[in-house]
Amino acid sequence: MAEGPDEQNMRVSDADRAATAERLQVAHDEGRLSLTEFDERVQQSYAAVVRADLDRLVGDLPVVERENLPSVRREREAVERREARTEWYGEWRSWAGTSVLLLGIWGMISLLAGEFTAFWPIFPIGIWALVLIGSAFERPRTDGHGDASTDKG
Repeated sequence: MAEGPDEQNMRVSDADRAATAERLQVAHDEGRLSLTEFDERVQQSYAAVVRADLDRLVGDLPVVERENLPSVRREREAVERREARTEWYGEWRSWAGTSVLLLGIWGMISLLAGEFTAFWPIFPIGIWALVLIGSAFERPRTDGHGDASTDKG
């Protein structure tokens, strides 16, 4: 039975070439490669055919952890923003539902009393709305060290 090519002679995909180019970009941003050397290596990375071609281009550079690559970082930040926005909308939906409930209770009390009673729902509805509006101006941390509400010290 014939064996497949070893890892170094395995053909690379466009995704492999792009990942190597991104790794070279990180090295250039850190000052490890001059602009000329960076440009040459990126051109060679997109012309690479086998794994050995790509490994030769980054062999003298430190390994970059996947979560530190710019594309992964941007993707993670986008997910965090989307989750925060979804959570914020959920809080407003809870506020609206509770407001309707409180207004219904106030309406029933007024109906049973035969006149409009003091409009007490303004206090819980208004205070809760102010808290939600204030939370819209809170800046979430995206530096990977948690949010401000979980930091201690």
